[in-house]
Amino acid sequence: MKDKDDNIIYVGKAISLKNRVRQYFRKNNKTARIEKMVSLIDHFEYIVTDNEAEALILECNLIKKNRPKFNVLLKDDKSYPYIKIDLNEDYPSVFITRKVKNDGAKYFGPYANPGSAKEMVDFIKKRFKIRQCRNFKSNKRVCLNYHIGRCLGPCVNKVSKEEYRKQIDQIIMLLDGKIDNVKKEMQRLMEKASEEQRYEEAASLRDKMIAIENISQRQKVSNFSNNDIDVIGIARNEFNVCVEVFFVRGSKMIGREHFFLKDVNEVQNSEILSSFIKQYYIGNENLPRKNYDRGRNRRRGNSF
Repeated sequence: MKDKDDNIIYVGKAISLKNRVRQYFRKNNKTARIEKMVSLIDHFEYIVTDNEAEALILECNLIKKNRPKFNVLLKDDKSYPYIKIDLNEDYPSVFITRKVKNDGAKYFGPYANPGSAKEMVDFIKKRFKIRQCRNFKSNKRVCLNYHIGRCLGPCVNKVSKEEYRKQIDQIIMLLDGKIDNVKKEMQRLMEKASEEQRYEEAASLRDKMIAIENISQRQKVSNFSNNDIDVIGIARNEFNVCVEVFFVRGSKMIGREHFFLKDVNEVQNSEILSSFIKQYYIGNENLPRKNYDRGRNRRRGNSF
């Protein structure tokens, strides 16, 4: 829908365009927002797609690009930090990125709080002694991190690819929320090291187990699902509308984000959530593996 100056004021989709447009011009049951929008309509443009999926993607892309006045809009297109492990490398590193690519690497997140992502990466580098350098290359001398016990020294072949990969596998389980699996494996290795009188290694494994337990407790909020899910809720009063997203991975909440939406006080919750979900998840490659329906309405909003 466009105004007399050819500005896009609303973008929508419909299987039957005639029936959809007719709804806006009925005399009854129109909110002040719809009446204002209709009063500004000067002409229409439409694009025919081959199927509903294409229509959905096109609608979201047009809304994000043109940000029409009468569509429900997210406040911004904020990008979130992810933790990346490039498994294509012989000695993978662990670092923070805001770009998710289809490159064979493992991505964990999103972390709505960048501080939480940094804390986790710092913890991993300290406790698992993986390489700190972003650009890996073979050297003749070890770096300072090796001397202070914070790197296994893969650049000078101080550790085999197999042993290094075991560290990476434990890190992946940790980031996947499989804390118990990591602790069991470390318990096994600790007992083996103790039996073989490698007491320093056993003590190091014990300290690592304690540290993992501590950091997992700080992240743990609720064990209401064993799946990776996003929990979305909406709350509103006469002045504001807020949509909140909680990121739950491996039964633990790893972060959250909220969005205050403008000029939607007269819009129903169902329309707000529908628009929000489409804009938020189209193009987002890090989707939870299973959704979760709480099946109940709260006094000031709906959660699902």
